[in-house]
Amino acid sequence: MAYRTFEDLEVWKRSCKLAVQIYETLKTTRDFSLKDQMQRAAVSIASNIAEGSERSGKDFVRFLRIASGSAAELRTQIYIANRVGIVSNEVANPLVAELKEISKMLAGLMKSLRPESDS
Repeated sequence: MAYRTFEDLEVWKRSCKLAVQIYETLKTTRDFSLKDQMQRAAVSIASNIAEGSERSGKDFVRFLRIASGSAAELRTQIYIANRVGIVSNEVANPLVAELKEISKMLAGLMKSLRPESDS
């Protein structure tokens, strides 16, 4: 995969946009514990992509795995927030769909970074 900086990566751009959406969605939420966890998980996705991109290929894959884990964590938190009435279906469903796409993009990026013998 040819890129110069993490800012060139579509998965990073989409992860940043998602983090902003999470902040906006939870702006008035009074459940500060869940809000904080969701915001941290959202920020973690883009942050780990950025941090990993500055490392070697093997380390980059490790950071992408962490980003992928944060995406799964955030999906779970959205499901919970939806079930307890913090986030409506109309808000939750597109967020979950975007997280699934980001997870697929992360998997594809990890695959492109692995050497042939690693596959």
